[in-house]
Amino acid sequence: ELGRQLAALDVFVAFAQDAEEKNYCRPSFSSKNEIAVKNGRHPVVEAVLPAGSYIPNDLVMDEDTSIYLITGPNMSGKSTYMRQLALIAIMAQIGSFVPADSAKLPVFDQVFTRIGAADDLYSGKSTFMVEMSETANILHNSSARSLVLMDEIGRGTSTFDGLSIAQAVVEHICRHIHGKTLFATHYHELIPLADTFEKLQDYTV
Repeated sequence: ELGRQLAALDVFVAFAQDAEEKNYCRPSFSSKNEIAVKNGRHPVVEAVLPAGSYIPNDLVMDEDTSIYLITGPNMSGKSTYMRQLALIAIMAQIGSFVPADSAKLPVFDQVFTRIGAADDLYSGKSTFMVEMSETANILHNSSARSLVLMDEIGRGTSTFDGLSIAQAVVEHICRHIHGKTLFATHYHELIPLADTFEKLQDYTV
């Protein structure tokens, strides 16, 4: 029992020390399905860059918006922006202050990510198969209360096949899941989907 109490105290002290030293804020939670992060930062990237060089950024997604389609060149910060939100959400829900000036969040039931490229050849899965398996898992198990991060879906196959997969995934999320989703892509052909789905908004880095 003493060990458990000391472990909990250690966690709380670490949270408090980080909040004080790194200028974190106390997040708030809303019953509305909305996100409002002002001057958010990625806690790990910020820590390894020279002091003051990380550029904070906002993320505001109202109750009626479920997906941001994010385009931009390689190395522009799309993946960092997406992971930043996931870390802020997880930190908030475990009881920590978060790297932002202010943060209002819903309570997420799960966080799903499809980021990066890796194979599992030992199990007979190519890079593309791993990507598709992870995508299928997200589409089958996420909900309207989930946070979903998807980065460059469909890049492991031919251009038009990849574009078709990416568009099908976006449409399925918009029609059936409605969870808060950041979807980064190089397929600019997806941008007009914002004219079809009111819950989708286009952003570029």
